Amino acid sequence: MSQEKLGAAVGLTFQQIQKYERGANRIGSSRLFQFAQVLDVPVSFFFDDMPEEIARSQPGASLNSSENFQQDQFARRETLELVRAYYKIQNPAVRKRVFELTKAVAGVSPGTGESPEDV
Repeated sequence: MSQEKLGAAVGLTFQQIQKYERGANRIGSSRLFQFAQVLDVPVSFFFDDMPEEIARSQPGASLNSSENFQQDQFARRETLELVRAYYKIQNPAVRKRVFELTKAVAGVSPGTGESPEDV
């Protein structure tokens, strides 16, 4: 994606994108989140090349890989769109059936204690 397209997607000029790329300007967390959404990557993508000693000193660095994976799933645009669509289902009975169908397709065991109200 070009700097122009990325800038247009988040309401910035390509010059501002260049400043972020060069490190001339700091990127706030909300802006970083916007970039992740536009590029359809988890926010952690921007930290993949972080030196190990710096990564270990950051909060949450002790999370194991399955916890990191779980967090990445919730940071995806697809997850947000799925949740929004789910809650747009007006009929509670239909919403519950969609919930049960999704669990069945995903192979989640019935009776795990989860319900649409818990989600």
